[in-house]
Amino acid sequence: MRLLLLAAFLAAPAAAPAAAQQTPFGPEDVFDLEWASDVQISPDGQTVAYVRNGMSIMRDRREGRIWTVRADGSRHRKLTSGDQGESQPRWSPDGTRLAFVTGSDDGSEIHVWWADTGVVARLTQLERSPGSLAWSPDGSEIAFTMTVPAAEATLGVRMPAKPRGAEWAASPHVETRVYHEADGRGYIEPGYRHIFVVTADGGTPRQITTGDFNHGAPAWSTDGDALYFSANRGEDAVYQRRESEIYAVSLDGDITQLTDRFGPDSNPAVGDGRIVYTGFDDREQTFQNTNLYVMRPTGGRSRMMDGGDLSFSNPTWADGALFAQFDREGITHVGRFDQGDMQTVASNLGGTAVGRPYGGGNYSVSDDGTVAWTYSTGTHVSDVAVSTGDGLRLLTDLNSDLQAALNPVEAIWSESSFDGRRVQSWIVCPPDFDPTRKYPLLVENHGGPISNYGDRFSAEMQLYASAGYVVLYPNPRGSTSYGEEFANLLYHNYPGQDYDDVMSAVDDVIARGYIDEDRLYVTGGSAGGIMTAWIVGSTDRFAASVVAKPVMNWISKTLVADNWFGYYTYRYEGLPWEEPMNYWKFSPISKVGNITTPTMVLVGTDDRRTPVSESRQLYHALKWRQIDTALVTIPGASHNIAGKPSQLVSKVLYTLAWFEQYGGPPHAR
Repeated sequence: MRLLLLAAFLAAPAAAPAAAQQTPFGPEDVFDLEWASDVQISPDGQTVAYVRNGMSIMRDRREGRIWTVRADGSRHRKLTSGDQGESQPRWSPDGTRLAFVTGSDDGSEIHVWWADTGVVARLTQLERSPGSLAWSPDGSEIAFTMTVPAAEATLGVRMPAKPRGAEWAASPHVETRVYHEADGRGYIEPGYRHIFVVTADGGTPRQITTGDFNHGAPAWSTDGDALYFSANRGEDAVYQRRESEIYAVSLDGDITQLTDRFGPDSNPAVGDGRIVYTGFDDREQTFQNTNLYVMRPTGGRSRMMDGGDLSFSNPTWADGALFAQFDREGITHVGRFDQGDMQTVASNLGGTAVGRPYGGGNYSVSDDGTVAWTYSTGTHVSDVAVSTGDGLRLLTDLNSDLQAALNPVEAIWSESSFDGRRVQSWIVCPPDFDPTRKYPLLVENHGGPISNYGDRFSAEMQLYASAGYVVLYPNPRGSTSYGEEFANLLYHNYPGQDYDDVMSAVDDVIARGYIDEDRLYVTGGSAGGIMTAWIVGSTDRFAASVVAKPVMNWISKTLVADNWFGYYTYRYEGLPWEEPMNYWKFSPISKVGNITTPTMVLVGTDDRRTPVSESRQLYHALKWRQIDTALVTIPGASHNIAGKPSQLVSKVLYTLAWFEQYGGPPHAR
């Protein structure tokens, strides 16, 4: 494969002049942040609709409203006058209308906005929230997905009649499903996600798919007579973590299976007389690259696109070419496949996580190949960008009024002490950084572990740096965007030599001469919490640690968490009741007898991904051993422990307060 890079996209626009921003980024500034997400360029490339997000200081939540902006940056305005949450903007094929979803306490509904008049009309009156909106090719209908409830389980018990006025306890709940709760949602209402179609003029939606299966986002056929989707319609679907196929369904409900292999075939998109989809042949590894495949609309033999050692997502067709999203070395890009070559046509997608510098973001393409995307760097919160003939144009500057200076981000590379592999990390230095001084070092380990940090905006990293720390966030082995082999090095070996990778990065930063070796601190959440606990169980070099929402015991994790069934065969050899030592030897709790580092444990009370019991195991063990510790629980928080603005701030402030007790710089409370 010949990989063509557009250098213009690799050079980021300059951040706003620091002279206009006098104070370091602080906790109060979190509530002033705004960011763009779900950018959707019109078919003619003249207008971009997007979700403008902000932090509500009064309602303590992230809120989004749809805005539009012309491709030259003019006519930037809010779509509607309403104050309800808005999401999923989707242009009609002729660009005259925009479908979107509004959400309120009364439920979510599909609306349509007419570009020429600005009139908005509600199309639906639904029992459940709609998702994955897709216009038919002629613009006459809109397909979407929605959950159809199913009956709850019962054992046929008949209780005695309750006397009038008696106050009895709530009835017992019976559960027979494998997947019955989800982090952030709690109890999952019984039911299955189906595809529906409603006319673009409104009316009663009709259900297209049937059966006790969950169906993915719909994509219309070119003639509008069928819809393509991804699903696992097998009898043991819930036990097959990654298995799915591509199907076609006629508007009469006749379903045809188009692919057939063991692995996840997903995300179908139609164009140029072909279907593109993502997938791979599942070898039951921790990580495998997701490839792009192209086949005829009737199915049959497919062809894999030559994308090199990259993993792709979100494919689409436009301008006679295939586009897809991918990560390389901590940066998210969009590639265009044209006559066998891939050209990078957009870079620096992301910034939509806001809290930490994870990947993500999105892009869309107009009929003439103009790309719009969420643009972000370490010092730039997500804005709307479009491609031009000589580079990119930023259409928005949502944080131009932010009265705070952002700290620059630097990429560094280290060699692992274990095997010499190159490992990328990122550094943020404090305000007014002076390399002749000595600073405390704060290491922040990412979650996943199959994910990556990158040059994307992160409120948490900025706050740590503003508090006086040099902040290091590494991408050790197991991180994505460095090839399949690198990401899969944790298969049956996690945590493993990712510890050596992190410590090698620490040593490289210390070698620069501006780190106080007596003031090293380490933290991280989820998989980052696992790594933090593993680190302090392996070395006493750190003055203090904060272990956030960790897995401490892989046996209890894989039998209690909401996604408990998703680990068997993909992480450790054997089942926990058959090969317990394979799980125990990689459990950080096995190292707790070595820990001498003062360690705070942080978790949300409603965390179902790494349940509170995991954090308590570490806290109780350290208390018994009389090691300085504290257990901080955030009421109502799920695994997304910083989902609310106040929770993001409190997570950072409690971490800084703990480190301050052990030599960290004083900070404002």
